[in-house]
Amino acid sequence: MRRHDREITEKEEMIEILNKCSVCRLAFNDIDYPYIVPLNYGVEVTAEEVVLYFHSAKTGTKHDLIKRDNRVSFEVDCGHTLVLENEKGNCTMNYESVIGHGKIEFVPEEEKLSALRILMKHYRSEEFPFNEALIPSTEVLRLRVSEMTGKRRQKKAKG
Repeated sequence: MRRHDREITEKEEMIEILNKCSVCRLAFNDIDYPYIVPLNYGVEVTAEEVVLYFHSAKTGTKHDLIKRDNRVSFEVDCGHTLVLENEKGNCTMNYESVIGHGKIEFVPEEEKLSALRILMKHYRSEEFPFNEALIPSTEVLRLRVSEMTGKRRQKKAKG
């Protein structure tokens, strides 16, 4: 990372950012260009690993790309505020972000309910009842994070 003064090295801080943000962008390996898609997600942290869960349709481009190559990269960012530097005639942006990569897989049918509960908990603190009859028609994806880095810029406005 070029700007070491903005680097986040503590895993716990990166997990805090993962828990704060609301959209995760996944980049899949396509033939000519990467294929990037923004998704809702849930975070599960164990002593061994960080896992991100997503829901999806059972068919489509993501589905096809995962079958061909399940290596993906991800990115989340939040905490955006514009910082004006009137004296310099300049502006910048505050943010927090985490990027990383890993392998994504289809969650087996018997694990979908618990994975969807993790996903729903990301957006609601309490248990959210949802229509479990829809689970068989929903694809659930699990990204086992193999590496991640974080970055933060927090600057106060001057003048």
